[in-house]
Amino acid sequence: MLKAETTAAARSAAPVRPGGAALSGGAVRGRAPKPRRSPRRRGEARAGYLFLLPWFIGLVGLVLGPMLVSAYLSFTEYDLFHDPVWVGLDNYRTMFTDDPRYLQSLRVTFTYVVASVPLRLAVALGLALLMNRTVRGMSFYRAVLYLPSLLGGSVAIAVLWRQLFGGEGAVNQILALVGIDGPSWISSPDTSLLTIIVLAVWQFGSPMVIFLAGLRQIPQEVLEAATVDGAGAVRRFFSVVLPLLTPLVFFNVIMQTIVAFQAFTPSFIISNGTGGPVDSTLFYTLYLYIKGFGEFEMGYASAMAWVLVAIIAVFTAVNFLGARRWVYYGDES
Repeated sequence: MLKAETTAAARSAAPVRPGGAALSGGAVRGRAPKPRRSPRRRGEARAGYLFLLPWFIGLVGLVLGPMLVSAYLSFTEYDLFHDPVWVGLDNYRTMFTDDPRYLQSLRVTFTYVVASVPLRLAVALGLALLMNRTVRGMSFYRAVLYLPSLLGGSVAIAVLWRQLFGGEGAVNQILALVGIDGPSWISSPDTSLLTIIVLAVWQFGSPMVIFLAGLRQIPQEVLEAATVDGAGAVRRFFSVVLPLLTPLVFFNVIMQTIVAFQAFTPSFIISNGTGGPVDSTLFYTLYLYIKGFGEFEMGYASAMAWVLVAIIAVFTAVNFLGARRWVYYGDES
């Protein structure tokens, strides 16, 4: 009796064809046939791949292809007019052992990144706190403050900056009104880099908008609870607002650091493409440009480009590793 019930249960559990007949043991062990796509679905798939085709062409032709060529050229001596000559690691070895200008460009770039990124984020966060208030015409003020980000990296603004901080520029004319004889900020190696850092800080609009969006998402109940507990404005900022903004601070640090390492236009315009005076504004990207398109050492310039990629990757990885200690996410236990 028990055997008969077991056999009946096994038959009832066996797969059944749409027509009602149970599948045989061999059909059960075999792979189920794939559902056939309808002509309409196949047409939609082809249309999707067709729309993606320009992106794939751009990815291969404008990104992956040049990257592979650049990686190969970094191990060669190539001047654009003759065939590349394989030199192995000589370009990389020359950079760190026999090129003082390369080391100077590293010093200038690291100084610029370390000084400009924290200052820009501090100014952006401070202005975002001001823009988070409910004041009449606040949308206009936000648009005006975002304007420098749209213009700050342009050639026109770099030229304007050069005029402002020149020997007879507007900055020295204002200082002269109070009896101060200002230096030629751009011509002096002691202050030329400072003017470019000020220009970078002036481009605070993009991180300011991100901080402002984060401030708008902080629940008012949390701030009101902190106020009821006796926390003042400063305590609320450091104990409530800033911890809740740490994911945005982390994002801005990553993005602004990458942008700072790639800065080129201000130093090129302000120094007339030389990195002067006395290489005080010789940014990494500017020296790479000089090597590649001024001295036609494309192999050396390619090696410099890959070292820059490695530097940015290391900085980004370090930031991600350190973020576990200070970035707070709301879903953490």
